[in-house]
Amino acid sequence: MKKQNKPTPIRKIGLCLKPASSRAGEFLVELVDWLSDNAVEVLFDKRAGEVIGVPGLDRKELGEKSDFLVVLGGDGTLLAVAREIGERPVPIVGINLGRLGFLAEIAPGERFEALARFLEGDYEVTQRMRLEVEASRGGQKTSTFLALNDAVIARSDPSRMIDVELRVDGDLVTTYPADGVVVATPTGSTAYSLSAGGPILLPSTGAFVLTPISAHTLSQRPLVLPGKASVELTVFPREGEAQLTVDGQSHVSLQPGDSVKVTGSHHPVSFVTSPFLSHFDLLRTKLNWGAD
Repeated sequence: MKKQNKPTPIRKIGLCLKPASSRAGEFLVELVDWLSDNAVEVLFDKRAGEVIGVPGLDRKELGEKSDFLVVLGGDGTLLAVAREIGERPVPIVGINLGRLGFLAEIAPGERFEALARFLEGDYEVTQRMRLEVEASRGGQKTSTFLALNDAVIARSDPSRMIDVELRVDGDLVTTYPADGVVVATPTGSTAYSLSAGGPILLPSTGAFVLTPISAHTLSQRPLVLPGKASVELTVFPREGEAQLTVDGQSHVSLQPGDSVKVTGSHHPVSFVTSPFLSHFDLLRTKLNWGAD
């Protein structure tokens, strides 16, 4: 985490909206009025533009033209925005209109106080690791993705396990007979990887974690790898196909012998942290640590 000692003045804020949410639309209208009163130019993604009745931008262009992005929605919306803005490290903050809110850290009732502080330059940014994910077949690359949370290889047939061969920096590690494998960033360590029994990594940790899903041998455990490691996973479904899912939103079918290469991206995402909660406060609240 780094403090912005000389933050860039915020003159243009881009607003991104959760699709098909009337509540998000109501919050958007209020936020536009507030930002206009505070002499901030407002840009919109296409969904937000539809609600306001003005032309919207695709999110990559919005990220290029904005000093700051505000996302009205839940963690899923933030994941989509982080993927779609491309490589520019524009600061992003989420106002949580979803359920859990690990990424969208600002509660609805805190939105105006938080934004007032941000406009004054009072904010901190964490650089969140992303993963570069490449699927290949017969030595030819077929798909590429940037992942903020995770890349998941899982069985397509719920009644059949798959075998996933793991190599790290070219060295054979093991073959997992399992329902699948999760490769997660520190951000994604509190998502599917945590449900599968993986550890929690702090956002500033320069590492990622590989967690087997329902491994069919008790000796196989989650593996934390340095952020510079190169991971190659080769898939051998015992019947039919497997599937690669990136951030829960992008899907690719995998045939026997297909491989998935995962490395740390050189283009992290800049997330603005809550001025009201530390990361441990967030974990304690969301995971009910210490609750009776």
